[in-house]
Amino acid sequence: MGAGARQQSADGRAAAAGLLHRGRFGIGGVGRPALPASWIAFDAEIRRSRSPRCPGPRGAARIEVRLCHPDGRVREAALHDRKPPLPLVAIRCADWVPAVRDRARRVLAEALAARPADTLIALTPLVLRLGGREQGAWALELFETALSAPEPVLAPYWRPARPARWGRAARPARTMTGEEPDTVLGWLRRSGDLPTRRFATRITLGAGLFGVRELARRAGQEQDPATARLWADAALAALAADGPDDEAIDSLLRGHMPTVRAGGVTALRRAGRCAEAPHHLADRSALVRACARWLVKQDGGDPYALCRALVEDPARVTAYAVAGFAECARRMDAPLLRALLDHPAGAVRAAAVAGLRALDTTDVDLLRPLLDDPSATVAREAAVSLAEVAARLPAEWLLERIAPGRPAHTRRAAYRVLHARGGVIGLRASVDLLTDADPGLRRLAAQRVQSLWSPYGPPALPRHDPEVGALLDRCTGLFSAYVMERMRSQLGIALTASGPTG
Repeated sequence: MGAGARQQSADGRAAAAGLLHRGRFGIGGVGRPALPASWIAFDAEIRRSRSPRCPGPRGAARIEVRLCHPDGRVREAALHDRKPPLPLVAIRCADWVPAVRDRARRVLAEALAARPADTLIALTPLVLRLGGREQGAWALELFETALSAPEPVLAPYWRPARPARWGRAARPARTMTGEEPDTVLGWLRRSGDLPTRRFATRITLGAGLFGVRELARRAGQEQDPATARLWADAALAALAADGPDDEAIDSLLRGHMPTVRAGGVTALRRAGRCAEAPHHLADRSALVRACARWLVKQDGGDPYALCRALVEDPARVTAYAVAGFAECARRMDAPLLRALLDHPAGAVRAAAVAGLRALDTTDVDLLRPLLDDPSATVAREAAVSLAEVAARLPAEWLLERIAPGRPAHTRRAAYRVLHARGGVIGLRASVDLLTDADPGLRRLAAQRVQSLWSPYGPPALPRHDPEVGALLDRCTGLFSAYVMERMRSQLGIALTASGPTG
């Protein structure tokens, strides 16, 4: 569960607790649930709090409480009220009691017939989440059928009946060009709720509502990877069926998502535009760069020579050009990448370090100074490379670089290498950072000390070493007394006079 869903669930539980204790929503009470996970958590919390052992709460007479009551007869009776809250009606459509379920389904079907736009837009995110329940498929099929039918155009200034119920994540995104006249599917395709957006996109594609240019345009503008892939796949299928379309291909090539741009690059071949492939050899995505190299090769060119030319030209070399060259380089090209370690741009230097690592050519003397590089990206890449040969670096030199006076990115890079070195040196570095002023380093050091413990074998530390015992004495708060005793026993280290503390 992501952070957003956890927050929605917490809001739903808080709304339930507030309603039960204060007896109302709104001013002086508690906010009404707005988002799908909030309603689901609200229902679960009311049901838990209304167990037979609980005294009657202040809000027991509320329709929302009765719809979530543990007793199915109470829930079924609440559905006969004049205007039951539709989110809870949708939840009751997946109820485990047949009588409750049947009544809720009649109420939801009536609401959908009376106010289709409001009902579909307000409840689709919730119905999608309920669709995975044992009895949740009915409402999902009902909504899918309604959305697949010919739908009326919404009024020019139409808005949902109760906009205050929309949470931030559920509001539709800004209208895209070509979206007017607006429809329910149009609203759902712009929803901030990603499952809803993907669901509406699949229904749109199934209905065949758009031509290849509109499909490609939407693929290019979409910033949700899964939705963008749906639009792009449909656009590529249309290009394959109907033949090349330069405007559609250009839209794909300008796409935000790598999969969209990669589709555009591969489409260049059938359009007779293979000569454009070299322009994409330095794309920011490895996937797009790989497609561009493939297209160059299919056209009889040499992608290796073209990538090398980019790196050798000071006016054209970029971090992505270096990354693309490293993807097709050979070990004999290492000198060219080493020369880029002095490039004025930190991103280029970092890409050169990563490229040397990909070629399995780690020069310790050349990379050591880069731990002190002013660019955090360069220092991080250098640390990743040096971690593979950490034992060849002087321990005291590394320990100096985690001292408090050093830049934060240098300290993190040096600590990465020290941890990779392991043994007493790695433990000493971790224990020293447990009380550091940098909260990120403190948290990382604590995690790495705790990773020493395994129920399957002793830590990778020397046995009967008094320094290890002294260092363990300084981090007893990270382990239970049992775990600390086990680790000391495995390492042959006697307990302290006071014994380990948990």
